[in-house]
Amino acid sequence: MARMGLVIVIGAIIGSMVLANYMYMQYQTNFIEVSEGETVIVGPVEYIVTFEGTHDGDKETEPENTFVKIGIIAKNISDENTVVSGGQFFLIDEKDQKHKAVFGEFSSKDLWLVGLEPNKPIEVTTQFDIPFDEDENYKIVIRPQKDQATVDTASICLTNC
Repeated sequence: MARMGLVIVIGAIIGSMVLANYMYMQYQTNFIEVSEGETVIVGPVEYIVTFEGTHDGDKETEPENTFVKIGIIAKNISDENTVVSGGQFFLIDEKDQKHKAVFGEFSSKDLWLVGLEPNKPIEVTTQFDIPFDEDENYKIVIRPQKDQATVDTASICLTNC
């Protein structure tokens, strides 16, 4: 009897470990790495991100350092409407510091919060306020919106790949 109980306990422990490992693998972030100008899919949205250069802002919004501007082409590849926002985009420098997008009205194409209809691409821009060095490597990270239900995260090599 004691042996049977021991076998049941060990079986339960092994079963719970297998279940925990399965659940961990289901929700682990899937990093997709591409270079600037290449297509990447995060959730229901297909992105193409390009380096558009640097600028010093405008009269209303001036950077502490330099604005690094990126161009974004986003296309909803699902059958339902979704959104894209500037809060999904982060710039990572060589020191692995994360920089958030800076919102302003530098052009009519600045990204704020945009609804995406199925199969209708949009072309927008956003910028990051960083101490830019043209010899350093920079990456853009795209995280999905909460309602997009995906574990995919894109890492796009922006400069000096």
